[in-house]
Amino acid sequence: MIRDLLNGKIIVSVQAMPEEPFYNEVCITAMMKSVINGGAQGLRVAGARDVKIAKTFGLPVIGLTKPDKLPENWRDVVYITPTIKETNELIEADADIIAFDGTSRPRNGCTLSDIINRIHDAKKYAMADISNLDEGINCALLGADILSTTLSGYTNTSATADEAPDFELLQQLKEKTDLPVILEGRIWSPNDVKKAFEIGACAVVIGSAITRPHLITKRFCEYN
Repeated sequence: MIRDLLNGKIIVSVQAMPEEPFYNEVCITAMMKSVINGGAQGLRVAGARDVKIAKTFGLPVIGLTKPDKLPENWRDVVYITPTIKETNELIEADADIIAFDGTSRPRNGCTLSDIINRIHDAKKYAMADISNLDEGINCALLGADILSTTLSGYTNTSATADEAPDFELLQQLKEKTDLPVILEGRIWSPNDVKKAFEIGACAVVIGSAITRPHLITKRFCEYN
């Protein structure tokens, strides 16, 4: 059961863009090992290569795809596992859970139902990255297994991103759907994690605060 796989877990997003130093296979593997040594109980990774690496550690693996470079109009377009092609790549790499863009933004070549059905055909779990309550409800109706607040604040149909996680959306999704909900996005402190679990998050995904050194450094330098 999906709740047994994720319930109460701290999942770390270990991702790097191709132009970043940590994208190198040796570096990304070392980062995965490091966060697991620190207690991570699951991994969220981008691309078939990194899914295959993550699977060697025996933890739940959330797989997704992203373009090598985000488009300038990233608020307007679907770019996380956008089509069946990318979905199939993650299935073949054996991701346990496949994350996809579950927003209301226009998409090309397939529908949300197509992606969810393909994931289920492969006997994998479908995780919808959404940005607002309506999208979460829609994905639940379409058969998604998990909802995640990943894209809150990063679309034109959600609140402007600030420094805090979207605890309000987490609460709304818990009240309006029966699905397990993951809090992801702008989690910077252990207190954020504590609050998420108090509200009822199934799991918490932490990324930049742990695995993006350049962003961590930038936060400190901005206060200089």
